[in-house]
Amino acid sequence: MKCLGMDLGTKTLGLATSDKLGLIASPYKTLRYSDIDSLIEEVVRIIDELHIDTLVLGYPKNMNNSLGEAVRRTLNFKELLESRVSMPINLIDERLSTVEAENVLLAQDISRGARKKVIDSIAASIILDTYLRKREQEHE
Repeated sequence: MKCLGMDLGTKTLGLATSDKLGLIASPYKTLRYSDIDSLIEEVVRIIDELHIDTLVLGYPKNMNNSLGEAVRRTLNFKELLESRVSMPINLIDERLSTVEAENVLLAQDISRGARKKVIDSIAASIILDTYLRKREQEHE
């Protein structure tokens, strides 16, 4: 089961993939976008190209558990993508995933410029890893 993890921002979409067994999450790439329709087209192309079986999307609730503009943007993206693919999208709480990604990159002494290029795909990898671990626990 190959999975695609996604971390949606206002200008970028971080992507991560799992191995074919759905055990290990790895950063894939970051897509920059200006309009949601072209982003959906690119994600559909990647899903087909990589033979993705499962989709995972970060759900950006606020720290106090409230739902803000980021959640509305994410749910809109989810609805549009689900209308184009024949699989559901699993939402995973992504609070602090970007902070965790930043800490991982800082620990590796990655420069600010290099961090900016990969932070979204690292955050997507953390989101996907959370999903994979949760799924594994449910099957134990």
